[in-house]
Amino acid sequence: QVHLVESGGGSVQPGGSLRLSCAATGSVRRLSAMAWYRRPPGPQGELVAGIFNGGTTNYADSVMGRFTISRDSAGNTVYLQMNSLKPEDTAVYYCKVVDDVGFESWGQGTQVTGYA
Repeated sequence: QVHLVESGGGSVQPGGSLRLSCAATGSVRRLSAMAWYRRPPGPQGELVAGIFNGGTTNYADSVMGRFTISRDSAGNTVYLQMNSLKPEDTAVYYCKVVDDVGFESWGQGTQVTGYA
């Protein structure tokens, strides 16, 4: 069983930066994809950014140019560097990983608050 440990959330002024981390522990198979989602108050959750084996990344239009997703060399920790934060980035951010047989695991979520 894979256990995801997220950290790095917090509160920032507009324009500030935060870095989220998500470490996969336990019975970790080779991970084919890692991603961050967020669920702001009210609206449904959205994919923020994803990174795949080989280094391919994708981003939501709303964070393009401000957020950067990366993973460590072992491939079991994913990061989300968030710069130029805006109040509308306020949400609970969730990490998701997919292993090489398609099994998904989710983190517990970490709150990011951008004060207006």
